[in-house]
Amino acid sequence: MKIKSLAAALLTVGCGLCGGMASAQTVFTVSSWLPPTHTLSMAQKEWCDLLEKNTTGKMKCNILPRAVAAPPGTYDAVKNGVADISYTVHGYTPGRFLYTQMAEFPFLGNKAEPISIAFNKIAFKNPQFLSEHQGVKVLSFFTHGPGIVFNTKRPVTSVEEAAGLKWRVGGGMVNEISKSLGMNVTLKPAPDSYELLSGGVMDGTLFPAESTESFRIDKLIKHATMFPGGLYNTSFVFMMNQAKYDKLSADEKKAVDAISGEVAARMYGRGWDKVDTRATALMQANNVQIVKANPKFVADVKTRTAPLEQKWIKDAEVKGLKDAAKLLAEFRAEIAKQEK
Repeated sequence: MKIKSLAAALLTVGCGLCGGMASAQTVFTVSSWLPPTHTLSMAQKEWCDLLEKNTTGKMKCNILPRAVAAPPGTYDAVKNGVADISYTVHGYTPGRFLYTQMAEFPFLGNKAEPISIAFNKIAFKNPQFLSEHQGVKVLSFFTHGPGIVFNTKRPVTSVEEAAGLKWRVGGGMVNEISKSLGMNVTLKPAPDSYELLSGGVMDGTLFPAESTESFRIDKLIKHATMFPGGLYNTSFVFMMNQAKYDKLSADEKKAVDAISGEVAARMYGRGWDKVDTRATALMQANNVQIVKANPKFVADVKTRTAPLEQKWIKDAEVKGLKDAAKLLAEFRAEIAKQEK
């Protein structure tokens, strides 16, 4: 009996330890609405791998094989706990985010990494940006690379030539920019681009270089117009369900915070720059006719989009952002600093 009792006691202790080890591991359910090979999915996985490494396996990610929601529904999916972690484009839910449009104006910069770092830095310094993200814990803000005008029909070297074609845009400030240029635009998520272009529903799309490869339109596109600093940019948020974050221990929160903010912004931006470079080379290999916007085209864009910047400044101040013009200037100065 004593031997049996001792064995039972050891088994109980052993099972208790097993239970303790299991409960010590925190697992995040992670969703991506892009393929695993896309730079954003890869950056998200890089973040997850770093978290697991830094916590010696106590915290890890379960990356789902498919998205829990379509791109426009991703923010609410994280907010409602359908997934713990994901990212989304602010412009996919028009009217919801205002302050983050700061990162979407023309001619901000030529690389995603410096813009992302600057965006993240300015946004976290001003709590109004975070206040727009109720229900989620913002891990990082970031952007893609400079926006380019792509089409299947003809070279676009002026505002007038751009106005004669049908364009897919992703929403947010790019929608307003393209409309101010007189372009005929339709708001559709990026993954719809191949079907729209291959079927002739749309003539072109506004994208960073990377997206021509990611969305398999590299062989459909015939013409590209590039602008110094990009025609536009796209603002993203990398986020965690707020309730999930709140339940973490102090040490776990510290581990998450240590690789968020600028660290995560750098991951996303650096990854995007890498694939932008590769995609540009692929365009050249596919004989895409690439033109650089001439000074008049650039000047016309600046003239036509200047009211959008003034409107954002006014709207942001009405909503509660003090001296939005000064903040925008600070943002541009920080980009220039990061680009050096």
